Order: sequence, then C-alpha cells, then structure tokens
Amino acid sequence: MRILLSNDDGVYAPGLKALYLALSQIADVVTMAPDRNRSGASSSLTLEEPLRVQALENGFLSVRGTPTDCVHLAVNGLLEDEPDMVVAGINAGANLGDDTIYSGTVAAAIEGRFLGRPAIAISSVSRAPKYYDTAAKVAVSLVEQLLANPLPSDQLLNVNVPDMPYEQLRGVKVTRLGQRHRSEPVVRALDPGAREVFWIGPAGKGQDAGEGTDFHAVEQGYVSVTPLQIDLTAHHQREALQHWVSAIRL
Repeated sequence: MRILLSNDDGVYAPGLKALYLALSQIADVVTMAPDRNRSGASSSLTLEEPLRVQALENGFLSVRGTPTDCVHLAVNGLLEDEPDMVVAGINAGANLGDDTIYSGTVAAAIEGRFLGRPAIAISSVSRAPKYYDTAAKVAVSLVEQLLANPLPSDQLLNVNVPDMPYEQLRGVKVTRLGQRHRSEPVVRALDPGAREVFWIGPAGKGQDAGEGTDFHAVEQGYVSVTPLQIDLTAHHQREALQHWVSAIRL
C-alpha cells in the first residue's frame, strides 16, 4: 500500500513526523507538505504562480503552496506511482465542528477524496500536543480498518484524538459535527510604523456540543470519528426551495 501524507502545520511539524514513522510500519509513505504553516488555508489552490517542490534530507517533499496544492500536485502528475490513500495530520489542535470549513488538514483529505482516494484527516485536540504517538497509533488502526472495510466513495473521515496516553483513551465514538459560538472579535494592534493591523480572534467555544457531537466525545476521552461527505447539497430542502423559487418571475 502507498499512502500520501500531508498536513497544514508545515513540513517540519512534529505531528507530521510522528504520523510518518507510524504509518511507515504498515505502508510505503510519501510525504508532501507545505514549506511553512498554512493553518486555515481551507481548500485554496495556488493558481497565479508556479508551485515549487524541494526534496528535504529526510525524504519529505516541501511545497511552496497550500495543503490542497500538495495533494493535488502529488496525485495529479508529480508521483510516478499514485497513492492508494491520503492521510492528513497530525494537526496540532482540534478540528471540531465549524473548524472543518477552515482547516487545511481537513482540506488535504477532501482533495484526496475529490481525486478518488480514501482519505483521513487526523488531529490532536491540544494545540501543543504531548502525545503525538497516541494519535499516530489511532491513525494506523483506522488505516488498517479502512483497507479491510472500504467506506463509500463520497465519504472521508475527520478524526480528533484526545491528547493523553494511548492506554487512557476510553474508546472510539462515531460523531456528528458540533457547532461553535461566534468567534471572538478581531484583535486590533499597531505595527512598528504605527499603522493599524488586525489579527483574527480566537474561535468560539462549543455551542452545539452535546452528546453525539465531536466536541462531547473528545471531552469525555473518546476518539471522535466523523464521516464527512463531499456533496454539500441540502437535498432535503430541494423540494421546498422549488416552491420558494416558483414565486419568482423572470
């Protein structure tokens, strides 16, 4: 099996190295990641300048681009042998609820799914993880299960792992995405030239975070596994929307 590994924390991130070492025990792993932290890049592609790829001493491929660039480039022409699966992570910080819209880690997995590959995004819920090995072991188990029992072609897995010793995990729960409160206000500051600048404020706390959500599962010490689908269409609303647009006269 050949796995393409990427992330959004950058090619030098410790979570990427931990995941590479773990997955290399069960597969041939090719690692291609952004040359720097591209957290929050979502599914953006670099379209107005060429992508540059550098091979590092450890064999990883560094790309001056986004996580989606990395996966798209690898699957769509750079690699002689295309990967069988795409795994993204280990992200330093949770990708719960609304986070999935912005996450470059989740976007890398989505791009893999777009290009016809089974895909997993895996995150540690701590922004400064102490137990990357825990998330790495969980990733190996999920990859092995995905190989033995493939999921529908329109799905990918978003996985969040509590930052604790592996033996203390309470198990695995299949969850739905929760929802955060509105994010905190932007932070105003002055640059050295006394010009006003702005920083994006912290994400909001969990709002829809009850039992069954990804928020609740990790809070209780469980690995959260949320199936995501590529089709964003609100199919259950199509009939009602047809009645709604029938009043429009063009």
